[in-house]
Amino acid sequence: MQMLACNSWPLQSHVGLTFFLGRRELLSSLCSNYAPINDAVSSHPITLKRTYQDGSKLVSEVMRYSIPSTTRRMLLTSFFLYLGYHPSRSAQALGDPSVTVKEVTPAVLPSGPLFPNEERIVQLFENNTYSVVNIFDVTLRPQLNVTGVVEIPEGNGSGVVWDGQGHIVTNYHVIGNALSRNPGPGQVVARVNVLASEGIQKNFEGKLIGADRAKDLAVLKVDAPEDLLRPIKVGQSASLRVGQQCLAIGNPFGFDHTLTAGVVSGLNRDIFSQTGVTISGGVQTDAAINPGNSGGPLLDSKGNLIGINTAIFTQTGTSAGVGFAIPSSTVLKIVPQLIQFGKVARAGLNVDIAPDLVANQLNVRNGALILLIPGNSLAAKAGLLPTTRGFAGNIILGDIIVAVDNKPVKSKAELYKVLDDYNVGDKVILKIQRGSESLELPILLEEKNS
Repeated sequence: MQMLACNSWPLQSHVGLTFFLGRRELLSSLCSNYAPINDAVSSHPITLKRTYQDGSKLVSEVMRYSIPSTTRRMLLTSFFLYLGYHPSRSAQALGDPSVTVKEVTPAVLPSGPLFPNEERIVQLFENNTYSVVNIFDVTLRPQLNVTGVVEIPEGNGSGVVWDGQGHIVTNYHVIGNALSRNPGPGQVVARVNVLASEGIQKNFEGKLIGADRAKDLAVLKVDAPEDLLRPIKVGQSASLRVGQQCLAIGNPFGFDHTLTAGVVSGLNRDIFSQTGVTISGGVQTDAAINPGNSGGPLLDSKGNLIGINTAIFTQTGTSAGVGFAIPSSTVLKIVPQLIQFGKVARAGLNVDIAPDLVANQLNVRNGALILLIPGNSLAAKAGLLPTTRGFAGNIILGDIIVAVDNKPVKSKAELYKVLDDYNVGDKVILKIQRGSESLELPILLEEKNS
């Protein structure tokens, strides 16, 4: 049980008066309004038959005869704390009175102009930050933890303005939770904050246009006025060199429009995306990329888009200096198809390739072994042969693809990686191993079955 403190002293010192006080009333009369203390005493009334000249003797006598010793100690402690920390008592002044505030205030120097490299980075940020948007999955909500810090859901990230029609490019996994519910085209899957020139973020509904899980890319559309949209400028990732400077703008941990800088640390990396697929040709950077940067741009020193930030290699969940971006060459290939068709048409052979484990069991160590070929496929018309069984039940190996247009193929994964650079209808030359023969067959690529 708690009791509140007060500033009053209600006891009166009139000679000859008889007091009937409860211990609760006595304690209430002695404590202040500021600090609660535990009521550890009984509330039964006590009778004082003696007369006193002043209230202080009364308090002392009551505490001596009528209150248990443990409670007296508690009460005395509270009483002296009240006297020592009462607001009316001022603390002892510290400091040096022989000096003035002006004397101990250092001179403030003007900042002066920025160095050329600083000015260039500032301009790059100011020119491109309006092309970066914040994206919030509509199925997720920020949560306030016990420390008062807002925890940003994993589905919150960044995106870039692709054109003046309101198309926004981001990662598939940024809106993955909403996409797992199989929304239809035009359905709202995210909230998109677009930065206006006056520094105010304006909120719009992000409607789904298309998504490609294999490349971890998605396209949304917002109904925003064209003068608010500032499309990103797209550069060539094919001409990147390790060591050149790059910058990332995004929404890490919910801190919108954050700039980080670094260099291109590596090229043609395999990115193990959060969608569970491997993306080839990734750009590695040491620019800090954290949760929330996903979907944001990686820019070169001219401010051109060279990649979409998508993943980090870390054991802590935060940046360890190893970040990855989907190259702009891949983005340029995927995004227009998503805008036009809502999906991506991939070129392929439409044949069944043996998994690496099966190929190894059949003693195929190099190349992609063909298991099955549909009878009506272009591969069958081109003359490719599948794996079959002989009359005695023995396995007769089919054709083994060892190169595509003189690009070596050592496994199933490498075949798909090579074919990913082609479009439906392209003609390629397959180098195959058929028994002891080495052959070259021309073939037209068709749309890969999903």
